[in-house]
Amino acid sequence: MLFVRRRAIDSKKRAVRETDKGKKNENGAYLSPYPVSRLAPAFELVDLAEEIAKADDLLSMQTGGKLKLLADQIRRLQEEAHTLLEKTRRDQQLHRAECNFRKKPGQIYHLYKKKDQSLIISMLSPADWGGRKPYGYEGSFRLESDMGWTEMDDEET
Repeated sequence: MLFVRRRAIDSKKRAVRETDKGKKNENGAYLSPYPVSRLAPAFELVDLAEEIAKADDLLSMQTGGKLKLLADQIRRLQEEAHTLLEKTRRDQQLHRAECNFRKKPGQIYHLYKKKDQSLIISMLSPADWGGRKPYGYEGSFRLESDMGWTEMDDEET
């Protein structure tokens, strides 16, 4: 049995050696990372430098494009964050305004500024005052279900 096994291994080695004969020269050139035969295409240092320069240019363009895209996305995100913070500041200011009634989501309220610069929320629109507004009108807002405020146009109020 040992003899049969050894014979099978020898035949496999012989098969591998026979297939390798066509792949390599007598000096092992197929293992070399660069051409070693005089029949191989010319390999100039200048060609290599040009190839590296082209690769560098292409990589620089790709990287520059990706960085520009990221910069634009960051700029848009910053603008969105700024808008969100401004809206939050305004909503907080409206919630802190003087109010003598319970505010209900879905209702439109009107913001006025007193002479002492304090804010007051009223259910009465400027038209309801009949031209005799006691305070300066700042705008109309609808209280949303998420407790945020939506500014209303004059036509909507």
